[in-house]
Amino acid sequence: MQRGRVVFVGAGPGDPELITVRGRNYLEDADVVIYAGSLVNPDIVRRWARKDAEVVDSASLTLEEITELMIRRAKEGKLVVRLKSGDFSIYGALMEEIWALQDAEVPYELVPGITAALSAASVAGIELTLPKVSQTLIITRGSARVQMEGSIRDYAPFVNRGASLAIYTGVHIVDKVVRELKEGGVTDDTPVVVVYKAGWPDQKIVRTTVDQLVSRVKEEKIFKDAVIIVGKVANPERYRDEVRSSVYDPSHAHSFRPKRREE
Repeated sequence: MQRGRVVFVGAGPGDPELITVRGRNYLEDADVVIYAGSLVNPDIVRRWARKDAEVVDSASLTLEEITELMIRRAKEGKLVVRLKSGDFSIYGALMEEIWALQDAEVPYELVPGITAALSAASVAGIELTLPKVSQTLIITRGSARVQMEGSIRDYAPFVNRGASLAIYTGVHIVDKVVRELKEGGVTDDTPVVVVYKAGWPDQKIVRTTVDQLVSRVKEEKIFKDAVIIVGKVANPERYRDEVRSSVYDPSHAHSFRPKRREE
C-alpha cells in the first residue's frame, strides 16, 4: 500500500469483526496506529494491527499533539492509520484533523465505519425507518457543558410527526434529556431503547418508555457509552399488523416489478 500518508478508519461500534474489510486491511499494514483508547475497543488494535506497529493511545492527547504526530510520521514515509470509533463522520472530530493535514500537504484517505446508532438498532432488533410508521431519523446528542446549535428540545417535536431520535452522549445527563424531550412535546408513553456498548461483550439493552427512562438507566448503572433511541420504532411490535413495505407489496408497481394482472 502507498505509504507517506494518513488513512482515517472508522473502527465501528466495538466488535472487532464489525470493522470494514478495507479498514482492516489498512490496519494490518499500518506502520503507525493512533486511536482513542477511551472510545475504541483496544481488542480491535490487538487483533488486526501489526505486532511491530507503533501504537499510540490518543485519549490524553490534544488536537495539536495528535496532528503533529500524524504529520511527522507520514512525512517520514510511514503509513499512519487514525482509528476512530464508529464512523468518523458522526461526532468524530474529523475536519479539524483533515485541515491540519491539508495545511501540511499530507495526503489522506477516508474509510468509513458503522456508527453506534446502526449497531444499537441491530442488537435491539429494530428498524430505524419502519414503513408507514417512521421515515426520518435524527441523530443528535446531549451535552452538559459544550455549546451546540440546536438541542434535543428543538428536535423532540418531530417524534410526534413520525421521526425517530438517536441520542448520543445522553445517558450521563439522562434527567436533562427526558426534561427536554417532554418540553418538546414527547409523551410519557413514547417507546425508548437504550443500548450500552453495542457489540461489546458487556452490552446491555434496556427497553422502556420516556417516563421510566431515568429510573431504568440508573437501575442498570448506565452512565456512558450508550445510544438512546426514542420514537415509535423503539417498540415495533405495536405496528406488527400495520407495517407493509410498498417495495414488496404486490399491489404496488415499480420499474423492476410492473403491476401484475389480476388472476
